[in-house]
Amino acid sequence: MSPVIIPADDAQIHTLLSSGTASSLYVLNFWASWAEPCTHMNEVFAELSAKHPDVRFIQLEAENHPEVSEKFEIASVPTFVLLQGETTVSKIEGANAALLSSSVASLTKKLSSAPKPSIPNGTSSEPKVDLDTRLKSLISQHPVMLFMKGTPQEPRCGFSRQTVEILNNLNVDYKTFNILADEEVRAGLKEFSKWPTYPQIYVNGELIGGLDILKEMVESGDFQQMVPKVESLNDKLKRLINQAPVMIFVKGSPSEPKCGFSRTLMTLFADKNIKFESFDILTDEEVRQGLKTYSNWPTYPQVYINGELVGGLDIIKELDASGELEGMIPK
Repeated sequence: MSPVIIPADDAQIHTLLSSGTASSLYVLNFWASWAEPCTHMNEVFAELSAKHPDVRFIQLEAENHPEVSEKFEIASVPTFVLLQGETTVSKIEGANAALLSSSVASLTKKLSSAPKPSIPNGTSSEPKVDLDTRLKSLISQHPVMLFMKGTPQEPRCGFSRQTVEILNNLNVDYKTFNILADEEVRAGLKEFSKWPTYPQIYVNGELIGGLDILKEMVESGDFQQMVPKVESLNDKLKRLINQAPVMIFVKGSPSEPKCGFSRTLMTLFADKNIKFESFDILTDEEVRQGLKTYSNWPTYPQVYINGELVGGLDIIKELDASGELEGMIPK
């Protein structure tokens, strides 16, 4: 069975897509936890991965990978992108299991029936990827990298589960790589690190060890001194709110608003020559949901002046009509 790959971040996605050849086949599943049709299609996606072991099936939560979603012009979920090498062969929008299945089958059949180029004796049709370079890149992806079996949400062994629990309890900022999704990394990293088991923990590119070493270092307090901590949601929201004297939280960006209210607000500010900074809440679901609770304001856009909530579009329009808005803007 070819397991579904769930990349930890955009760098891993780039590594996956660039490590193959022009004939390598990929199917990308852009989904969202809040979209009910995605639940069924994720099951279909997993079944297809078992049926087509020569194809890499990569599952991406669209809002967690905005740059990749933008690259493939994802406008709705679920959306499936079929690639041959780095070329998009087809895109399927919506929960159409039959079309997805037939498209994957057609692509694999077409590739398998294509004439193979002649290869001189002693050579290979696929360029060798420098595994050491790839491993160094993965290890250095983040200050704290955990190579584990499974994902933090679904660990596939007890040692990996315990490691994730320890890191989470310490509020450590870390990223993971699922070694079950990549046999080359799974086998190669053991030799590279001279460490025969998993999980493996790296801090600033250096191997710390496995679960037992982690426990010892946590008990002594050494590990806590080495690693960055996760910024709490409240601290993150405060930092964002105070990022500029006039800060607005909108759907989209000034150049590409994603809703009419956001577009109207930013147009109004631009017409009034009001300088502002913006944050696209569609790129961060945690901020999107958390700010509603933090501000006790249930909708977007939200406008903050000098760190204080003013309100949404209707409030701004009222303040503008009364002439009060201009006096509130920092000079």
